[in-house]
Amino acid sequence: MMSRETSFSPGSSLYRPPAQFFRGCLGRFATGVAVVTFDAAAKRHGLTVNSFTAVSMDPPLVLVSIQRTVKSHDLLAGRPFAVNVLGAEQEALAMNFAGRPTPEGAPTWVEGGHAPRLGGVLSWFDCTPWAAYDGGDHTLFLGEVREFDYRSGDALGFVNGQFSTIHESAQGHESLF
Repeated sequence: MMSRETSFSPGSSLYRPPAQFFRGCLGRFATGVAVVTFDAAAKRHGLTVNSFTAVSMDPPLVLVSIQRTVKSHDLLAGRPFAVNVLGAEQEALAMNFAGRPTPEGAPTWVEGGHAPRLGGVLSWFDCTPWAAYDGGDHTLFLGEVREFDYRSGDALGFVNGQFSTIHESAQGHESLF
């Protein structure tokens, strides 16, 4: 099924490839921003992701979707990893692990129980490998959460190809218990 936006012929200045519109449609879904960190072959790695989700409460499982063409993709397989959810003030840190480092984005490392994690993040999940699944041009890595924590603050968001702020609500779910 073609959308009306992709119905322009390839010779038209209004033509956009279907994949470009598919990416644009996906970009309308606001997400948080996280950095996946892990150790491999005597080198510490991190990569910025916005494809992160909870999978199960019992056992506690999370999923990150990593594009196969990313340099550290193959190194992550079978390794413990941490998912570091970024606060609104950590855009430079996100850019650092997206391949655009700046002095402001230099990470502060914390030795985790299973994987290294980043200091000062909004929340973190220390994971051991659970499973990996083929996801087309991505791999879906599931991790069993072994340790986790969070702090108060606004979250770093991503929508329409830009960073944004997701404001913390006055009360979290903790007030329900």
